[in-house]
Amino acid sequence: MESLIEALPYIQKYRGQTFVIKYGGSAMEDDAVVAGMLRDVVFLEAVGINPVLIHGGGKAITQRMKDAGLPARFVNGLRVTPAEAIRIVEEVLDTQINPGIVRHLNANGGRAVGIPGKRVLLGRRLAPQQEGEELVDLEFVGEVVDLRLEEVERAIAAEAVPVISPLAQDADGNALNINADIAAGTVAGGLRAAKMIYLSDVPGLMRDHRDPSTLISSVNRAQIQQLVSEGIIAGGMLPKVNSALNALERGVRKVHFIDGRVPHALLQEIFTDAGLGTEVVR
Repeated sequence: MESLIEALPYIQKYRGQTFVIKYGGSAMEDDAVVAGMLRDVVFLEAVGINPVLIHGGGKAITQRMKDAGLPARFVNGLRVTPAEAIRIVEEVLDTQINPGIVRHLNANGGRAVGIPGKRVLLGRRLAPQQEGEELVDLEFVGEVVDLRLEEVERAIAAEAVPVISPLAQDADGNALNINADIAAGTVAGGLRAAKMIYLSDVPGLMRDHRDPSTLISSVNRAQIQQLVSEGIIAGGMLPKVNSALNALERGVRKVHFIDGRVPHALLQEIFTDAGLGTEVVR
């Protein structure tokens, strides 16, 4: 009962507001964890908050690529995606993971609609990336240059949860692999969401990624830039923090990095005074 009383002012504060949630990492591999997180999303919808879910799928894609004899290579946290790989990426995201999430939400009493990212994100290929002495062509990897949010906004207005895959379409109609963190930050900025929440398999931003006791509870732009310059934020964390900063610049009020493996992590962050993980503020 006390937890409900503690949650009440937050429910009142956020009712009618939009939260963009990015879900990925190894937390997506545990069926029980997935089911719990998606029940939390249904709870948000039930109390009048508008969740928008953008999912990853990296581990499933890596396995499918391995089965096809394609090596997984990452440069600056971005997957190199040749022509034969983009077909796998598209199939895994839009015919396997996205419909599965929609079914889970609907089975738990929610109302969800799957939206392929190509109908939302307009992109262009990223320029080659520097890796040491080598300049690497990421091939069918893109950056978002524009958004078509009408379908997402219609779903929100109909009190359904939009579930979006991290794919864009370029000017020639090709699918482009978009880092899911970047896709989520871009969509959050376009919707001017009240919160952008990254659920992954790490507790948040840490000074030492091997030591959870070094968790940073709150950080701003200047502090993030310092952490990057010190090499504390690097690799796969760079797209996350860059997309967080971009979302804040575009009007998102607050960004959170939390561990999706923690039971009801989403509800703990939103509806309790203590919260968990790392918050990024302007």
